[in-house]
Amino acid sequence: MALTLTVERLTREAFAPFGSVMDIDGAELRMINGGTTERYHRLAVSDTDAEGRTIVSLFRGQPRAFPFSIATMERHPEGSQAFYPLDKRDWLLAVAEDDSGRPARPRVFRATGVQGVSYGRNVWHHPLLALDDVSDFLVVDREGPGLNLEEYFYSEPFVIEAADLTKRDKP
Repeated sequence: MALTLTVERLTREAFAPFGSVMDIDGAELRMINGGTTERYHRLAVSDTDAEGRTIVSLFRGQPRAFPFSIATMERHPEGSQAFYPLDKRDWLLAVAEDDSGRPARPRVFRATGVQGVSYGRNVWHHPLLALDDVSDFLVVDREGPGLNLEEYFYSEPFVIEAADLTKRDKP
């Protein structure tokens, strides 16, 4: 039997236990390049161990079909991982607090197409959850030696219902 999850609106306050929300709304604005460029400063901070280095990649996520089962979670003990949508499409993210070395019940957030997140180091999260169409994401994470991926498989999946996605309670 699957356990149903509720999709929450992504806010800085609700996501704080898991990392940072990258959103220009409320960010420090600096005018640079002779006043021709707006810099929204320090939307997130990359956190890697001393042996790793920060890299920037593009992830192309395939849209998920709903209802969707959350059966696995992952975390990266050696570095943070940031995702920012490039196609301005809404997307989902699932995170969980740590419960004695395994993920607790997931929380699911709906991000707008102009919100990104940076998962803190060692934070349980589900792999990329694109909605509606193939979607590109700019990803900043760690590359280097050591094991930087831990996966957990729930004995009973959690489900995100399609009806929950029609709610448009956006920030």
